[in-house]
Amino acid sequence: MPVRRAKKLLSMVGRSATKKQSFRQRYDDLEQVRTELLERLDRYGERGRAHPSFKRAAVLLNETFRKSSIAQRVAVLQAATWLVELIENSIGLI
Repeated sequence: MPVRRAKKLLSMVGRSATKKQSFRQRYDDLEQVRTELLERLDRYGERGRAHPSFKRAAVLLNETFRKSSIAQRVAVLQAATWLVELIENSIGLI
């Protein structure tokens, strides 16, 4: 998923206007973003796993995400997106 699309989806999910969406729709949207972020992490293989932020991003996307409420999951995904972008940028420089 392109970074812009993920950010747009996160911003749409986090708005108060999303109260018109059902719980299931918000849940599915957040799960979709999470899945796409995990795929981005896996795309870099061993080079990505060697990065110091990889483990933290994985914990955010798995354990922390699962323990959080739906409202908190937006912030968790935003933090994970930032870490994944950091990893992508630093891997690209190496």
